[in-house]
Amino acid sequence: MGMWIAIAIVLFVLGSMMALKPSGIDQRLDKLRMTARRLQLNPKLVTCPDWVKGRDNEYGRGMIGQYGLVLDNVKLPLTRYQVLDGQWRPASNASSSDNNSSDNNSLNNSLPVQANFSLDKEPLALPASIEPFVKALLVKSNSIVIYWEDIAYVRPATNPAYQQQTIESDLLIMKENLEKWALQMQKSA
Repeated sequence: MGMWIAIAIVLFVLGSMMALKPSGIDQRLDKLRMTARRLQLNPKLVTCPDWVKGRDNEYGRGMIGQYGLVLDNVKLPLTRYQVLDGQWRPASNASSSDNNSSDNNSLNNSLPVQANFSLDKEPLALPASIEPFVKALLVKSNSIVIYWEDIAYVRPATNPAYQQQTIESDLLIMKENLEKWALQMQKSA
């Protein structure tokens, strides 16, 4: 009888410890964000800005990954782009409202967003595993920020071709493109 009680206690303790372990998707997402941090892409999970299509393709709904690249000695105009048919298109200000729910909106609503067409119809040219999840681009001062559903990148249901070995190369391509787009914006400013 004492042996059965000891087995039950051990199983209870092991079950409790297994419940504390993060899920596989959480582990993949952590690996993605840690790699991005190491590559100086500054990942954050933020409230979806009101000018970006978030969850269920509705503007400003849910949470979204924000990966930003800070560029030294660069001055860029405050500009927003959205993805349309695999290309960057200037974001209209029509969807901006009084809703200052995200920190990006409260920072940017006081400054006029300039119409800048230097990236208009520029293809995303990102890896096929990242491109479907990219939503928007924000260019401001000395940084360029890409909004994308990073959790969809690591989910087996939305990205069945996920390979942990390709995370770094995919993020390096993203970083190179962010630098290229920033230089293109700087030349046209």
